[in-house]
Amino acid sequence: MKYWKKYSHQERLDKVAEALAQNVNFAQDISLGFPASKLDGKVFYDNAPFLKDAPTLQTFVANPNHIGCHTLGQSESVFSGTQQLEKEVLNALAIDVFQAKPDGFDGYISPGGTEANIQALWMYRNYFLHEYQASLEEIAIVSTEDTHYSIPKGANLLQVDWLKIPVDFLTRQLDKKALQAILLQAKDNGIKYYIVVSNMGTTMFGSVDNPLDYIETLNALQLPFKLHIDGAYGGFVYPFSNQQSTINFSNPDISSITIDAHKMLQAPYGTGIFICRKNLIHHVLTKEAEYVEGMDVTLCGSRSGANAIAVWMILSTYGPHGWFEKVSTLQLRTDFLCRELDQLNIRYFREPFMNIVTIEAKYISSEIAHRFRLVPQSHLNDNKWYKIVVMNHVEPEHLITFIAELNASVYA
Repeated sequence: MKYWKKYSHQERLDKVAEALAQNVNFAQDISLGFPASKLDGKVFYDNAPFLKDAPTLQTFVANPNHIGCHTLGQSESVFSGTQQLEKEVLNALAIDVFQAKPDGFDGYISPGGTEANIQALWMYRNYFLHEYQASLEEIAIVSTEDTHYSIPKGANLLQVDWLKIPVDFLTRQLDKKALQAILLQAKDNGIKYYIVVSNMGTTMFGSVDNPLDYIETLNALQLPFKLHIDGAYGGFVYPFSNQQSTINFSNPDISSITIDAHKMLQAPYGTGIFICRKNLIHHVLTKEAEYVEGMDVTLCGSRSGANAIAVWMILSTYGPHGWFEKVSTLQLRTDFLCRELDQLNIRYFREPFMNIVTIEAKYISSEIAHRFRLVPQSHLNDNKWYKIVVMNHVEPEHLITFIAELNASVYA
């Protein structure tokens, strides 16, 4: 890995201190024109002795605004120090993890995966409006029924149709025949352009779509499309557990990827990451933001630089090898849970390279669901699944206790 580096604690302290020194210091510098400031010292204690050893908290106190898109060149110069660390994060993820070419991508750390997904939908909708002179009625979003609700939310906001593709109940793989039939019907209905969202780890199942299912079908029907990968959950798992994965920018048909840092990476909420190929993000330029130094091509506008530093701190603490070790440990715990469920003849879904296990609801009593805080597929009615996410806080003894109580419940 060329850009993702591991640093010692002192090196991390020094790097963040250097970055903050390059930013405006609202406590000391004369700065009359910015509506931003450090956290209010009357409310938030900003002189605590422990802050000198807590670089992320120092950044929260300094409160940098990372408005703009630093991969495009100039951004607000008063925050240039911490912006540079955000660029280091983007380089590490886009190039080292997702195989983008150096200087071949744009991106930013957003306030969450929902925004990052909607950023992609917005960008591609405008791409078709600008490049093909499409009307809204000629554009549709395509994804599976397991897709995160940010996609129908985005379809509603952008006023384009959402084509929902069914999946197999047990394998959670999309129905290719249904995909072709739905696309043919959409074509007959006058839809000419398609925004495809392929999942790398769905929220409920951790299932991973094969992007080729979409690519091959759309190409066979000669339908123009842009393809986005929603790796909000799986982006910090799947590329490490599946070293042979090609769900990245090495595939020329993949144009953007969303990753969440506030899930697996355990960064503060909300911390999403949006990455796309060059020559796309300008389609969402807000020309009216003339007072912003650089170009505002983000949905949120102002965003917290402290969250960017939190991601940088986590990546530089683990390094790529340390992160691979962490993911591997969680994979082993997930393997253990699945073996125990197999011995109990309990049916479940698990994507082999992910750390989510989703159990059919008929095996789970309401008492066990409540005791272990399992998440249902539906809180409304007719729930069919409960999921377990094997993250760092899920210790082996927690799984052993769960299996023992599940065994007693099933065979009571």
